[in-house]
Amino acid sequence: MFFERSTVAAAGGLALAAALALQGCAPGGGHGQNRGPPEVGVVTIEPQPVTLQIELPGRTTPYEVSDVRPQVGGILKSRDFVEGSNVKAGQRLYQIDPAPYRAAYDQAAAQLASAEATLMTDQAKAERYADLVKIKGVSQQDFDDAEAAYRAAAAAVRQQKAALEAARINLDYTKVTAPISGRIGASAFTQGALVTAGQATALSTIQRLDPIYVDITQSAAELLKLRRDIAAGQLNHGGPQSAVVRLKLEDGSDYPLPGKLEFTDITVDQTTGSVTLRAVFPNPDGVLLPGLFVRAIVTEGIDNQGLLAPQQGVTRDQTGQPVAWIVDAAGKAQLRNLRTPRAIGDKWLVSDGLKPGDRVVVEGVQRLQPGVQVHAVPAQPPPGPASDAGR
Repeated sequence: MFFERSTVAAAGGLALAAALALQGCAPGGGHGQNRGPPEVGVVTIEPQPVTLQIELPGRTTPYEVSDVRPQVGGILKSRDFVEGSNVKAGQRLYQIDPAPYRAAYDQAAAQLASAEATLMTDQAKAERYADLVKIKGVSQQDFDDAEAAYRAAAAAVRQQKAALEAARINLDYTKVTAPISGRIGASAFTQGALVTAGQATALSTIQRLDPIYVDITQSAAELLKLRRDIAAGQLNHGGPQSAVVRLKLEDGSDYPLPGKLEFTDITVDQTTGSVTLRAVFPNPDGVLLPGLFVRAIVTEGIDNQGLLAPQQGVTRDQTGQPVAWIVDAAGKAQLRNLRTPRAIGDKWLVSDGLKPGDRVVVEGVQRLQPGVQVHAVPAQPPPGPASDAGR
């Protein structure tokens, strides 16, 4: 009897051990749990139109510049503007002493009147001799002399009219006016100074700042590549939007008004290997001053089949080259080498290494090995900025 009880107890213990062993091998229990393939978040790459922009350095240049110089010499009687103010074309800036030029004008007017009186006398004499020569009342020589005197008097009148006009122009030049509208700088001469016609030193300088030019420099190699891409059909020129340019100022702020690309220089700078693009910007408030350094954002074109990969899915290998994990059709992780010529917002523009439909891993990259079976799910979008209300 004792033997039978011991046998039953031993059998019960073996059954319990077997049950515990089976429980440890079950999917939900113990250290033998089978976790399955790792789960990764992926983003499917699809082609889309991508506007390509480039940021280039530039400097502002006045739309128009004009040095104010006297056309006649004399003593400055007055300066009729405020330095640093805006002036209008034709506005008087300086007054040169007009007295000697007014006297020259009066003299020319008197000489013209004398010449016109002589012309009247010679004209009447020539007309009378024309009638007398027909009836032999005067000789042909006398008639010829009267006709020549008349013609000389007429020429003298025209000469004196020209002299009077020249005197009038010089008298007007004593009023030194603004050749263009714009902002005038400091005056190099004061009242009482002696100035001369065509002098080397300008009285002042006027710059038109609204609108204003921005001269942008771009590498000739980049410009050639852009033209090749457009010619090969890889880029559309972008239509009217390609001519729109925006600015970032030296303090990092955005200039609110867009500009328009005017032209591209046809000559490459031999020292820098760059070409100049010129854009024109409205400047109604005078924010842009001549010589200001800016960053210009220029639209190059549109890639209608652009592939954009999230930046969190692109890493660098040991050589610094961009790489990305993708999930292939068999559900296995594969590492791809990429070419990423530029960033577009929070994404990389990929020119090589990806194709439409590829699933790029953006979550769970740390658990991946080449050829590992994975469970791919759509990646969750990044959370928006936290609200201040919950703080």
